[in-house]
This record gives sequence, structure tokens and C-alpha cells, in this order.
Amino acid sequence: MTIQYWLRWLSLHGVPRAVLRYHSSRGDTFARMLSPKGIVDPHPYIERIRAQGKLVKTPLPWVTCDYAVAKAILRDNRFGVRSSARIEIPKVLQRFANRVPPPANPADPPAMLRMNPPEHATMRRPVVSAFTPRAIKKLRDRVESVTEELLAALPSSGTVDLVETFASRVPIAIIFEMLGMPREDEAKFLAWGEDMTPMLDVGVSWSTYDRAIKAATELNDYLDVHIERLRRDPGEDVLSTMITGGELDQYALKANTSIIIGAGFETTANLIAHAVSLLLGHPDQWDRLRAEPELWPNAVEEVLRYEPPVFITARSALTDVELEGVPLPQGSMVMLSLGGANRDPAVFTDPQRFDIARPNAGEHLAFSNGVHACFGANLARMESTHALRALFERFPDMRAAAPPRLRQQLTFRGNAKVPVELGRSVRSTPSPAG
Repeated sequence: MTIQYWLRWLSLHGVPRAVLRYHSSRGDTFARMLSPKGIVDPHPYIERIRAQGKLVKTPLPWVTCDYAVAKAILRDNRFGVRSSARIEIPKVLQRFANRVPPPANPADPPAMLRMNPPEHATMRRPVVSAFTPRAIKKLRDRVESVTEELLAALPSSGTVDLVETFASRVPIAIIFEMLGMPREDEAKFLAWGEDMTPMLDVGVSWSTYDRAIKAATELNDYLDVHIERLRRDPGEDVLSTMITGGELDQYALKANTSIIIGAGFETTANLIAHAVSLLLGHPDQWDRLRAEPELWPNAVEEVLRYEPPVFITARSALTDVELEGVPLPQGSMVMLSLGGANRDPAVFTDPQRFDIARPNAGEHLAFSNGVHACFGANLARMESTHALRALFERFPDMRAAAPPRLRQQLTFRGNAKVPVELGRSVRSTPSPAG
């Protein structure tokens, strides 16, 4: 199957990769934003696009960095998600892309991330019950115990990577609780997630895509065994509920389980890691949190605004649409820069400033909007608020040991490493925040 997967990569990523490089070399701002340099610091490119207008036509897709336009598109049922965020490619290559179905994963249907209403509602319905306010309240005790366990395990001296030891460990433990999975398998899932999340980007290399497919295949095999075990002996977890509900077949169960794992894990892990690096880089803001700990929930909202875990997304016109006076024929793709929308000066005063007391920080689009709004948003908020407050109050002298290192991904934009020196440990855990 390697040649078929190579052809699928060529159609979904290889050709777009070449097209992006070509237009980047010719100075296209959007293509440069997706380049390695742009991923490190996309905001200068975002501001150039913003200066060109609310809806900008590039040699590739339409692009918007405008808050009002992005929010309107996310809420407009005349726009929908695409089966992949591909750049337009020859139809013969599209046929290759569709001929070889990949292992169930969050980047392809029937994962709800890539489906439109009414099918999207069928996929989403069995999952959202796990994320109701009542269900999240029940998980709070587990978040507290996991956080305390991880903090107690951190070394008392030397440099620590908080992504590996803390930011990734809190959400994966909660996801495992929700899916009825044994915690001894967490390391496997962390490795699979690291390899699979680039599938949601545009123009990844063949080696990256090959690793992602291998990880997705291993995850599929694992889920087949786990789902069969839960069929025989269902628990109270969300996956058991999805199985016994009978609305999803095996492939859809695996695809949407991988979304819960990937989106639920990546979003929260990136949020915690961004918050640590931002607060250590803005000591005045950390000092204010010491003095006013009631600001922790708003601080999390400001982190989401300033460095959204999902940085860019795409929508396609399902019919002919006119937007901002611009006619968009059916099939037109619009790339929405959520990172750009969250720093729109028309909505956020002095948007390039990180301000934990910002009054309207919670108006960000970090969790999207409309029918595809993140169903785990409130869980991510609760987990992150408690975990971050507990971390910073346990280690009040924590400081950066080296600059954080970003992953080379723009869709799920996050830190690969956040090296810190923890300093002294204050053995008390704060009361839950948020």
C-alpha cells in the first residue's frame, strides 16, 4: 500500500507543498505565513494581509484575518468544512487521494471535524454528552488529583521540560479517564498524537505523512481491540456510551475517538504550554496573578486569545455566496486566521499586548464558533485554569531555562518544549479555579 499512500500524499500535500514554495519564492504573503519562518512568527504576515482588506484573494485561497468576517463565516451554514484543507489540485490527483482510504483519523470523514450538517450532528450527538457542565463538574476531582500527582513527581532541581512532564500529561490522563483506557498506555498515545497531528496541516513532507499514517494504523489496531473490550463490558465512559448508542459504525467510532484524543489533548496541552511560556516571559502579569488570583480564569482566556492552540482553519462555500461585497463562487475556499482574528484591533484594544485583565479576552475565536465550535472548550478551560494555578503556586520562583521551542505546525500551533528551572516547592495546592 506504500505506493498508494505516496500518491495520496502527493495529491493532498506534495503538490500543495510545491505550490506553496513557488508562491512563497515569488513573495506571496499567505504562502510565506505557511513557511517555516512564518510558523515561528506569523503575525507580521497576518498584519500585511489585514492591511490589504477584510477578505483577500491570494494566488491560493481567499484569506481573512478579520474578526467579524471570520466569525460570520464560522456561523454561516452556506460555508462548510472540506474533506481536507487542500489547495486546488488536478482532478486526476484528487481521484488518487480518494482511492486509498486512510486509517480512521481526525483529518478525514467520518470524523466530525471534516463533516457538515446534517451528518455532522449525527457524529457529534453521541460525544457532546461527555462535555456537559454536569459531566465536567464530575471530572474536576480527577483533574485535581492528576495535577497534584504530576506536581509531586517533578524533580526538585535541574532543568525540566514542562511539555513532557506536565502540559501533555494533565489532558491525556483526563482523556483516558473519559475513554475507559488504561493509564499505562498513555506513552503510546502521546507518541501517536505527536506523529498524527501534522495531518491537519497543509503541505507536510512525505516522511511526516508516512509517520502519521503509520501512527494512525497503530492507533486503529489498538482501538479495534479496546472497542471490542468495551462492547463486551461497557463502562460509564464516553466511548462506552458511543458504542452502546449504536449510531456509529466501527470506522466512525475510531475516527471520532481519535478526534477526542487529538483535539482534547492537543488543545489543552498547547494552552498550558503557551500559558507557562507567556507568563514567564511577562513577569509583570505573573506578579499581578500572585496579587489577584481571581484573575486566573481570565488569564486563561487571554492566553487563548493571544496564542490560540488552533491557529488557522478553512471553510468552503457550499453555494454561490456574496461576502463583504465580494462574490465567492461555490467551492471557493477561505482560510480563516484565528490567530489574526484574535488580534483584530477593531475588537481588541492594543491587541499585540498580553494582558491577563483584558475585559473582553473571552470574545476570542480560539475554540472556533458555530456548529464546529469545540465541544471540549469548557473542559479545556477547567483543566488549564486549575493546572496552571497549581503549578505556579507550587513553584513561585519558576523561571525559563531556555526559550520555548515551537513545533513546525501552524494548524495546531504549540510548543514542543518549554524548559524551566522550577526553584523551591511550596507544598500546598490552591483551591480550584474557574
